[in-house]
Amino acid sequence: MPVSQTVCAGLAGALASVAMKPEVNVLGLSIKTFGVCFAMGFLVSGAIVMRRLRELGKPADYAYEITFAALAGGLVGARGYYVIQNYDQVKHDLLGSIFSGSGLVWYGGAIGGALAVLAWARWRGMLNLALLDLACIPLAMGYAIGRVGCQVSGDGDYGIRSSLPWAMPYPHGTVPTTAAVQPTPIYESVAMGLLAWALWRLRDRYRPGVLFAIYLVGSGIERLLVEFIRRNKEVLAGLTAPQVESIVFALIGAGALAYATRRGGLARGDGTAATT
Repeated sequence: MPVSQTVCAGLAGALASVAMKPEVNVLGLSIKTFGVCFAMGFLVSGAIVMRRLRELGKPADYAYEITFAALAGGLVGARGYYVIQNYDQVKHDLLGSIFSGSGLVWYGGAIGGALAVLAWARWRGMLNLALLDLACIPLAMGYAIGRVGCQVSGDGDYGIRSSLPWAMPYPHGTVPTTAAVQPTPIYESVAMGLLAWALWRLRDRYRPGVLFAIYLVGSGIERLLVEFIRRNKEVLAGLTAPQVESIVFALIGAGALAYATRRGGLARGDGTAATT
């Protein structure tokens, strides 16, 4: 192995050993780092929603209600999706598995959170395409922060074995491995963070619904690609379940963009530019 690769591999291993902290002790209390990142994701997402509501002339306090609805629905959806996906493993202790503190699936959380937010929006009279645009930026940013939690806790979301210089082991993770693997949580954090930034820059340039369609395409492509170097099982035509779901979401987004283009174009008619 070349010296440069040896050095990079050594640095990656050292970084994994030092930075990986599934839990930390604070005043005698054991706190899960994934839970900290999970909470941070909701706090940041709530702050984004609050600023956007102010820009749109809506009550800023709605941000608390939206965030709570998304949190409650997301937790139920993420846990329920995991139980359904792993039914053969949890059926012997179904009740205990439902209320277990581990096992959350992003797509289940997204579906559950979306349903809860839609119910809230109907109650508040905000059930329209603009709501989707309001939600897509915090969704992307929340996902990026959540993957930081996956990286720090080493919860098994890492990728396949790799000899790349930046590949790293997760020896102290919740799901440990001493083999050098693709640090896919880092890839996803960077990709979704950039998507969130791009969506924020574009938030005032397009007609209602277009921004959310862009989010569906971008996030769908991101997950489709990263799954090729992750460890999930193939379920259909050589694709994993997240890949199939990602293709569906990306196609829905692409279809929405094509429809909007035919119905008068994507840009706002008043030429409003994105604010910063």
